[in-house]
Amino acid sequence: MLATTRQLQRAAPTVAMVRRALPATFGTARRGYATPVGPPPSGFRITKKKTWESQPESTMDYVGNYFLMTEMFRGMYVLLEQFFRPPFRGEHALRRYPSGEERCIACKLCEAVCPAQAITIEAEERADGSRRTTRYDIDMTKCIYCGFCQESCPVDAIVESPNAEYATETREELLYNKEKLLANGDKWESELAAAIRADAPYR
Repeated sequence: MLATTRQLQRAAPTVAMVRRALPATFGTARRGYATPVGPPPSGFRITKKKTWESQPESTMDYVGNYFLMTEMFRGMYVLLEQFFRPPFRGEHALRRYPSGEERCIACKLCEAVCPAQAITIEAEERADGSRRTTRYDIDMTKCIYCGFCQESCPVDAIVESPNAEYATETREELLYNKEKLLANGDKWESELAAAIRADAPYR
């Protein structure tokens, strides 16, 4: 151990002489910075710092807001205002024609456009050459209620009803099949038809 230490001490002056003899390009590189450091160059224009003046809340305003609970009543007003508005993008439904025939033609556009991949469709060809669905499932636990399925449907088959109250006790009840969706459509057909007629000029 002592011999190794003495050898390093003897070699130290030699290393220092080699460093002095090397050109500057082989020396230690100067550290660079991604952002300039130090004072800006002459003529460099610096934008003025923006400031916003705000007056502090007075004591009387603070006491009034604290005891009168104005913020809470303001939030309750927003909630009450939403309570009287008609629900939007509610429970899904499949519609029928007035003859009773289901509207869905199994084009699978709603399945393709669904960003949450919540729709599963299986179809088969009938004897008359038409194509209809044999399976139409919507996983309501995945649905994000974006309304893309309703917008993409060319025959207004899949829609979102005005019903916003469909809480369930089990998760399995939120896995809607074709029969459940058709039952929803039969239940809300008058409201759905009126909403589609009102929306027709804007589509």
